[in-house]
Amino acid sequence: MNLSVKLNDLLFLDIETVPEEENWSALSKERQELYEKKTRYQRKEEATVEEFYQRAGIWAEFGKIICISVGYFVDVANKKQLRLTSFFGDDEQQILIDFKVLLNKHFVKNSHVLCAHNGKEFDFPFIARRMIVHQIELPRKLNLFGKKPWEVPHLDTLEMWKFGDYKHYTSLKLLTAILGIPSPKDDIDGSEVAAVYYKEKNLQRIVNYCEKDTIAVAQILLRFNNQPLLNLEDIVSI
Repeated sequence: MNLSVKLNDLLFLDIETVPEEENWSALSKERQELYEKKTRYQRKEEATVEEFYQRAGIWAEFGKIICISVGYFVDVANKKQLRLTSFFGDDEQQILIDFKVLLNKHFVKNSHVLCAHNGKEFDFPFIARRMIVHQIELPRKLNLFGKKPWEVPHLDTLEMWKFGDYKHYTSLKLLTAILGIPSPKDDIDGSEVAAVYYKEKNLQRIVNYCEKDTIAVAQILLRFNNQPLLNLEDIVSI
């Protein structure tokens, strides 16, 4: 692919989300009823709504963000270096504020673009919705009201891989496998994040997983652009 955007103008990101409450019983009766209605058509007949609550993290109305990992390219000694940083913790509002500060300080140019795998369907709208919940004014890169499709500063590696085939879905794990990119799913996957957070209380394990996903998205863009993949020494946490 001949990308029209410069690689150094991209901010790669991934988010990890969990149900807003650990247990179904912690929800008010009203919230339980709203969740039942929201998920009615997704639930299988053999699953109760209480059992289905473990998946609540995929909906911004019932989930929360516990980690946002970001990465961006810089040129060092004629090579690409990916610099990583993560915002994480139990305080979702603070995570969102810190992420907004990053965007407003370092990613404000018109040429700057956010990039994620399935970001247009999940990561970008989820972040924006949770910011509104917390009464945080949307940064310009997430405020899409009134923008034409070609004015939206978002790039989605899943959308790029579809090549116009809107019925097609390819997971990040599958795409990295067929492109010869180290798998980001060598420890946990998205279905295990809530248990690791609430049961194991091992947030650092989730941060590591989130950063691996971010690295994988950056590697995919390099492959799409027919450029060499990053080596371990080319990835720096800051």
